[in-house]
Amino acid sequence: MLGLGKRDTSLVIIVTLMALLAPFILNPFPTESAMAQFNAGYPDLLQRFVIFGIFAIGFNLLFGLTGYLSFGHAAFLGIGSYAVVWMYKLLDYNIVPGLVLAIIVSGLFAVLIGYISLRRSGIYFSILTLAFAQMMFAISYSDLIGRFFDTSITNGETGLQVYTSDPQILLNDWESVPHLLGLVEMRSTYILDAGAWSFSFNAGYYFCAIIMILAFYLSVRIFRSPFGLMLRAMKSNQQRMTYTGLNTKPYALAAFVISGMYAGLAGGLLASMDPLAGAERMQWTASGEVVLMTILGGAGTLIGPVLGAGFIKYFENIFSKINDTVLHQWFSFMPDGLEDAMVFIVHPFIGKGWHLTLGILFMLVVIFLPGGLVEGGQRIARLFARRKDTAPKETQSTPAE
Repeated sequence: MLGLGKRDTSLVIIVTLMALLAPFILNPFPTESAMAQFNAGYPDLLQRFVIFGIFAIGFNLLFGLTGYLSFGHAAFLGIGSYAVVWMYKLLDYNIVPGLVLAIIVSGLFAVLIGYISLRRSGIYFSILTLAFAQMMFAISYSDLIGRFFDTSITNGETGLQVYTSDPQILLNDWESVPHLLGLVEMRSTYILDAGAWSFSFNAGYYFCAIIMILAFYLSVRIFRSPFGLMLRAMKSNQQRMTYTGLNTKPYALAAFVISGMYAGLAGGLLASMDPLAGAERMQWTASGEVVLMTILGGAGTLIGPVLGAGFIKYFENIFSKINDTVLHQWFSFMPDGLEDAMVFIVHPFIGKGWHLTLGILFMLVVIFLPGGLVEGGQRIARLFARRKDTAPKETQSTPAE
């Protein structure tokens, strides 16, 4: 398939099917059932699954292949969002020019930040990227550049958004909804009712899903290319490569720039779904989140970052909505005293305490599955394969000679 081996083709097909069938896969429970709160097949969350999947795929190209741990990748996420909103303000609500600008601008910033940060390695590289990201967050939050030029560039803590007074030079009448080349609005949704189930098919989600599939395919090609082999060699023993006379810095910088462009694309898609850009997307917590996604899914693997992104976003949006009322419904079959006790025990792990649950799960994965969720899947597959191999086989009788 397009230059891929059999195993890689299977992975691309799996990711494609997961993305296209997500409205079905993530809505397993009837709409009116008590378990419907665990459904995740609504458009806003589906979009976040694939957008942060792109973010994690790009980060994995840097961290998973080269071993360079960046704590400042959220800077490019914010840059991509600001670029798209500025295209809304200047041109129109067509998302294509904004996404192109987001990739270009984030790539240029990645060249600058990477060129300086890659002069150091290890923890010093990580701290440098974190410093750059926090510096850009502070500049965006205070709109320092805008105040210097007596205009608004990021609109400070309020966030950048589109107003009726903006030029939008390609429009005669002011628009309010992002669209794709004027053909389809990103918010347009078709709802399919099938018995007790309800499935939502959103245009914005499928646009993001197609972008994620293409981004995943490109990452597979990079992994299997000579360039990818060079990056893995750097991660294995960069010092030995330097002793042979090979300059590894251009390869590391190229990986950093590509990774930054992935992050810029993800940020642009966030603004394509919600026409607003704020400095909070540049905070260090967003950079730490993508690190967790990659490690949780499996750093250095192909499909791991996608799984990690979906896992964390599921917990963030589903577990955080569970409250004491829901818990009382769960344990209503118990005697009153025991019901209250169970609610008291479970309460710290849901709602605002979902971070505690995620932290415990992350610890368990790191301790027992160092390779992330992908390693867990591989162990299960090996277990079933071993059982299949050890199963008694039927003996066939052969006629006597």
